[in-house]
Amino acid sequence: MTTPAKLVLLLVMVGLIAGLDLSVFRHHTLARLAANVGVVLLALAFYLRLN
Repeated sequence: MTTPAKLVLLLVMVGLIAGLDLSVFRHHTLARLAANVGVVLLALAFYLRLN
């Protein structure tokens, strides 16, 4: 995977985490943590698959 693709994947992951935190999980701490871990694991799976 090239460096620009890694940067795009990182930016998408950060944007998705921030968007979910602000819009859906603002007052739900455990759900917020679980969703953030899930998004990071999903991004890691894409990274490993495309690497």
